[in-house]
Amino acid sequence: MPFKLTTTSLPDAVYLALRESIIATLDPPGSVLTEATVSARYTVARPTAKAAIERLVSEGLLRRSTNRTARVPVLNESDIEDLHAIRIVVEVAALRNLAADRTVPAGALSAHRELLAAADIGGAATFARADIAFHRALVLGQSSPRLARMHALIMGEIELCIGQVDSKRLLTASNVAVQHQGILDAVAGGEPELAGTRTREHILTSRDRLLGHIHGAPGASSGA
Repeated sequence: MPFKLTTTSLPDAVYLALRESIIATLDPPGSVLTEATVSARYTVARPTAKAAIERLVSEGLLRRSTNRTARVPVLNESDIEDLHAIRIVVEVAALRNLAADRTVPAGALSAHRELLAAADIGGAATFARADIAFHRALVLGQSSPRLARMHALIMGEIELCIGQVDSKRLLTASNVAVQHQGILDAVAGGEPELAGTRTREHILTSRDRLLGHIHGAPGASSGA
């Protein structure tokens, strides 16, 4: 079932619904999304569908092939390793900034509460939306606008990775909530090195579960 449109402007609603569908892997890696198919799915005009597609291309959640067809990227092992290496550099620096100032952004707390609610539901609960919102809020809440811009450049592809970890149940909402709480505690306690270390460990856990799944490795699941 495609995600339903939310109550916002129509172009934004199509963009948000399509974005959610891609992250949830309802449009899995390799899927082709044309103006015609998006237009038919959401019963909107083709220019509206085109605007949503182009916006997602600009964010890295879709890619244009040589024949200009938009597809959901298929990230290989090298892509995943590179993305997470860059993510570590940016987010560790951001969390050290936050911890130095003992700044806990309100948006991160709100996302963490959403994640805790999902964890209370149990193993079937999804966490991608709250996880993405948590990390975006942390980086946006620190003092360097350049770090925030760097983070925004890679977050589309990172969100594809988070969506796959969630949809394949490689981690649970409870797993992620525990890691997030540790990060928040380090920030609130004014411990920059600990905040950076816990952020790095959190990112590497997600990366390794996804790579393990690709390789079919034992233990690449939420129960390991």
